[in-house]
Amino acid sequence: MPRTLKIDFVSDVVCPWCIVGLRGLEEALERVGPEIAADITFQPFELNPGMAPEGEDVAEHIAKKYGSTPEQSAANRAMITDRAASVGFTMNMRDGRRIYNTFDAHRLLHWAEAEGKQAELKHALFTAYFTDGEDVSNADALVAAAEKAGLNGAAAREVLESGRYADDVRQAEQLWQSRGINSVPAIVVDGRYLISGGQPPEAFEQALRQIAAEAA
Repeated sequence: MPRTLKIDFVSDVVCPWCIVGLRGLEEALERVGPEIAADITFQPFELNPGMAPEGEDVAEHIAKKYGSTPEQSAANRAMITDRAASVGFTMNMRDGRRIYNTFDAHRLLHWAEAEGKQAELKHALFTAYFTDGEDVSNADALVAAAEKAGLNGAAAREVLESGRYADDVRQAEQLWQSRGINSVPAIVVDGRYLISGGQPPEAFEQALRQIAAEAA
């Protein structure tokens, strides 16, 4: 029987390193199977909780938040795009992209967990934002992602329009912040071990094997 690790993957769907890290983790899990299995739950983290509904131009946002020059931003985009491609994810970092608040996306992910489709929706949201350039704060885009994940579109729209799971998401965000998570992705294994950042598959594989060995 494989050793099953409980993994809380704390992330945001507009965080490029989060999809790089997720694909790295998934590739590592393919490498360690059948010795090690994982029960993954996606936990909410908002990079921009106070962002206006219309979002912001990504280049302007990065410059304001980190003080990056246009040249630094371009080099960083190219590097992240290459890292994403190395783990099989297509990232279109074109000029004029916008970044959005993701609270509603996290509400939908909370619902999707109960429906048994959380991982599928997480991937659909990453693709919608980074590959297709969709506005992941927009209800129609969120419903379309839910349908691509195999969820019922009408039920997804009802969740969004009703405001359901808002308190659950806020409580989860506060919980992980209270545990010291202030940057993402943060991968918490068995509630004890933290793997930070968009690590390559080799790093995840080594960490998972070490954790499983210690747990045994």
